Amino acid sequence: MDSDAITIFLKVFDENRAVSDMTLENQDQNKKSFLRKLLLQKEVRGRKAEEVSFDSSEALSDPSLKSLFSHQLSSPMPNSQVQSFRVFVATWNVGGKSPHSGLNLDDFLQVQDESDIYVLGFQEIVPLNAGNVLVAEDSEPAAKWLALINQSLNRSYSVASRGSKSLLCSSLLFQKPSLKKVCKSFRTESRRRLKTCNCSPILERKFSRDCCVWPPSTNMTEDYCSSEEDEDGLGNYVSLEISTPASANQMKYSLITGKQMVGIFVTVWARKELVQYVSHLRISNVGRGILGCLGNKGCISVSMSFHQTSFCFVCSHLASGEREGDELRRNLDVIEIIKNTQFSRICKSPCSRIPEKIMEHDRVIWLGDLNYRIDLSYSETRRLLEQYKWDTLLDKDQLKIQREAGRVFRGWKEGKIYFAPTYKYSYNSDIYAGETIETQKKRRTPAWCDRILWYGDGIRQLSYVRGESRFSDHRPVFLNFKGKENE
Repeated sequence: MDSDAITIFLKVFDENRAVSDMTLENQDQNKKSFLRKLLLQKEVRGRKAEEVSFDSSEALSDPSLKSLFSHQLSSPMPNSQVQSFRVFVATWNVGGKSPHSGLNLDDFLQVQDESDIYVLGFQEIVPLNAGNVLVAEDSEPAAKWLALINQSLNRSYSVASRGSKSLLCSSLLFQKPSLKKVCKSFRTESRRRLKTCNCSPILERKFSRDCCVWPPSTNMTEDYCSSEEDEDGLGNYVSLEISTPASANQMKYSLITGKQMVGIFVTVWARKELVQYVSHLRISNVGRGILGCLGNKGCISVSMSFHQTSFCFVCSHLASGEREGDELRRNLDVIEIIKNTQFSRICKSPCSRIPEKIMEHDRVIWLGDLNYRIDLSYSETRRLLEQYKWDTLLDKDQLKIQREAGRVFRGWKEGKIYFAPTYKYSYNSDIYAGETIETQKKRRTPAWCDRILWYGDGIRQLSYVRGESRFSDHRPVFLNFKGKENE
């Protein structure tokens, strides 16, 4: 017997003693056989040894083992003692403009009120022309937005270090970087990994080596930041490995994921110490643009678990237009997005309840340029705006009307709107487009196009406001909320 075999034998023997309380002498032969195989699997995992297969029906046929598995899956993991967390959600249609190096996002990110998780959705990060829609999208603006976001969220580190990372953030704004390469710059230290699954380790190894991996095997660590242009066959999966240079150990926030579909871009960040509690990370795209399927309109949805709570963040850009009946096209977009969004199943243990559809999640946040307009003429809308009669305007808001009629977003919630319509402004101005002779051709009836709604319990709104950046013809909209873990 060689030394490796002896080592494996001794380890299996020691671990067998450690679980002796689970293997009483009067257990039947099936239970003993399964436990022996389970212990052997733990030792040979990762070695170039013959795979040990299991028959799941063997374990689940035993009532006592079935009870054990169900208990382990339903029991909370020993995560953090934090029972609540703060989430910042923002949506911004940036009008096809690429950010410049001097654009400061501190106000956009409300960095003075630090949150635990940041969910940032953008629309029209590139012009919606035929080249970007039909040929190959441009991922350069997405990379620039990431660099600016990182610069604001981790500003104290960037200013203090003035090292390679700071130089990198600046240089990204003048190069044409790959979105994947940029993402590697904003990952946390020590090659820390996001979990593919946070179910019981015993169950993961028991039911499928390919679907529930603890920790993720090396062939699962694809890049989790991408555009359609540089997807590299990733499909619906996102990469799970986080690795940065050692100097990144001072970074406060870590990039979780980023995804682009033509002009839609969504990115999620979290405090570095909370990354270990994020799992089941998946992404799904639905195109609702040209021909009802291209990506100039549609959504990117991010599904993830935080502690024991499942979240879905839907960043969408719905059908435009202010003609009568256009609101019905937007309703249809919402219905089709909910119907067609499908998240890959990565956990196949029989007791798993990992959501695969939007409405199966514990909490759903829908953000974006929903494009619902005000059912009034331009002149009447302007008159009411000048009188600050926002409640009268809101009574004519298409989204409010459609929701109250039960045609869309039934059962969803939205905070009370205390801010002026967010669209359409003249660029670099506080004046709505159409108020001057030069902008009359671009005139649109002002409307609350940019919205954030949520579905599910355990969300307590802290604020629902708009930003005042003049960068785009839209004003950004922010939702701050406090979430509570599932009991």
